[in-house]
Amino acid sequence: MVCGGADAAPDQAPTSGRPSDLVSTTGSLAHPDAAAVSADVERALAEDVGTGDATAALVPLGIVRARVVSKDAATCVLAGSAWADACFHALDPAAEIMWTRVDGASFVAGDTLCTIQGNARALLTAERCALNFLQTLSGTATTVAGYVAAIQGTRCRILDTRKTLPGLRYAQKYAVRAGGGTNHRMGLYDAILIKENHIAAAGGIARAVAAARAGSPSLPVEVEVENIDELREAIDAGVERVMLDEFSAAERERAVHMAGGRVEIEVSGNVTLDSIVSIARSGVDFISIGALTKHVRAVDLSLRV
Repeated sequence: MVCGGADAAPDQAPTSGRPSDLVSTTGSLAHPDAAAVSADVERALAEDVGTGDATAALVPLGIVRARVVSKDAATCVLAGSAWADACFHALDPAAEIMWTRVDGASFVAGDTLCTIQGNARALLTAERCALNFLQTLSGTATTVAGYVAAIQGTRCRILDTRKTLPGLRYAQKYAVRAGGGTNHRMGLYDAILIKENHIAAAGGIARAVAAARAGSPSLPVEVEVENIDELREAIDAGVERVMLDEFSAAERERAVHMAGGRVEIEVSGNVTLDSIVSIARSGVDFISIGALTKHVRAVDLSLRV
């Protein structure tokens, strides 16, 4: 069973460059940025509607009432209500939408998530885009909530990555917070993550970190390390965080001991629900999981007039 998201991080504008940390702070799940939501919805409707909805034009003019219902066999977590609202309101500004759940809340098969009353043609035209957002973002939130529940009671936090669906970075990272997870950097602009290719191109960890400090002194720096020697180099370079890439359990324990609280430790690579508990209990601070946003299984929802 999946629990609803709790203590999700506050929202930030999609272009925010505030580099106070490599992850957002803990707080309540704020309403998503209206401009970001509007831009997502505009693109979605443009590719779906094109020059007009030829099928909806067959329906008589008038007001109808519809509801969004879950058909999913699993307990799920809602995310994306603002995107659904924007889809319906883009085509019928007077549409009345009443939600029975808030983002971050759980629901089961048969639950009505919201009711909509508005122009029949507009609702039918907006239906697919609204459901696409709700199903995809709720799927992300549901997956995240499962990982968060698995490590409940530890001090470790679940992080997302930049492995998001193209064009939906902001939306999926919002869904991660709805599921109780924490956002890593939003993009390439708000934190520095030095990985193996950067290290090779720069001529070593020390040189890469020095260049990062000189070029972007206000940004936090994290280094991905593949062995204990690289971990030692990163710690000596004075980075804020190290990412242990596919360390064994024994190597991970040694890394935590070596770090001694001087740097934050993040674990990445081949993390599953079967392995995550032991990783979280090893003393690391964060576990980042690309599958949260990359391997998306949409929640099964339906709109019924």
